[in-house]
Amino acid sequence: MLVPADRRILCFAFNAGPLFFEGQGGMDGSVGDVAKRRRRATPVSPTPAAPPVTGAPARRTVNLALQGGGSHGAFTWGVLDRLLEDGRLDVEGISGTSAGAVNGALLAYGLLTGGAEGARALLHRLWRRMAKSSATGPLQPTWLDWMTGGAGRRNLDHSPVYAGLDMMVRMMSPYQFNPLGLNPMRDVLDGLIDFDVLRRSDSVRLFVSATNVNRGQLRVFKGADLSIEALLASACVPILFQAVEIEGEPYWDGGYMGNPTLYPLLHDCTATDILVVQVTPLQRPAVPTAPSAIVDRMSEIGFNATLLRELKSLELVNRLCADHGIDPSEAGVRPVYLHLVEPGPGMADLGVSSKLNADWGFLTELRDMGRAAAGDWLTRCYGQVGRESSFAAGRAII
Repeated sequence: MLVPADRRILCFAFNAGPLFFEGQGGMDGSVGDVAKRRRRATPVSPTPAAPPVTGAPARRTVNLALQGGGSHGAFTWGVLDRLLEDGRLDVEGISGTSAGAVNGALLAYGLLTGGAEGARALLHRLWRRMAKSSATGPLQPTWLDWMTGGAGRRNLDHSPVYAGLDMMVRMMSPYQFNPLGLNPMRDVLDGLIDFDVLRRSDSVRLFVSATNVNRGQLRVFKGADLSIEALLASACVPILFQAVEIEGEPYWDGGYMGNPTLYPLLHDCTATDILVVQVTPLQRPAVPTAPSAIVDRMSEIGFNATLLRELKSLELVNRLCADHGIDPSEAGVRPVYLHLVEPGPGMADLGVSSKLNADWGFLTELRDMGRAAAGDWLTRCYGQVGRESSFAAGRAII
């Protein structure tokens, strides 16, 4: 039986914003009634048993949640490339922020116009353009970065240009040092996507997160709202670029409010599984002591916080429904199976300066890390897709 405390917790989870409750309402006619109606049949579990798979594995459908992280988004490129190469997963919805939104847009457009191979080629083309656009730029690893070996050759810590940029953004805003509002990402994306295709699509849905500067709220661009401006807004780092104005409202990087947000995948999609591709490490082995490392870790914690809260809330709803025999469909929710591709140890060794390193060798190294991580996830967790979660959010949140 649901005791009052359990009932309050479940109601809170159902009504904690637009995360889980499909439609409006609260306890009336939902949780209260369900508690009285206790299961007359077999209780529904978020991890129902399934018969063993025989023969060729069936194709399964997932939603993707893609984090941002500057050049580190090439890790996500590698993950997507490996999943597309494997060919056993269909994608219904993609929620992305910053570099994750850009990867997601190219993935969605590629799938819609050229299938899996078309998407792989388009993602490769995107990141190749990124490398070419920065090849003649000033932000390059110096000989000292290369001489330090290991992660040092990927960071820009010894670059005088990076040091100068770091100092400049502390004293000047992009409205001063970039008064024309130039954004190289616009040129990179130019001609890669026909946004009319994305706007009309019902088969692969794209959701792009950005932060409304004035309102302090998250906006999710989808359907008719999708545009190159939405992608630029989602990736707008406010210390480097002027806010992107859309319909008279200014927007910054979506990571401040959702990196990425999950609720569109619950409200607008039907797939039961969400695969999160994480770029920002949850854990660090040591306490940062250098000023730049402290700021970087503060950013990592903040950019992971909203995602972890959504994951934990989803897990809470699943567990309460299972523990108390509540049919999720009668309560206005559905069980959601959570999966996670995590950045490996090599990603944790990278400093904040490496997020601005678009050297082709570095990007392909990140891609290969992503391919390896995705391959490991497919080996360990593919059999759980459609049946149960392969990731417990509770282990990431104390």
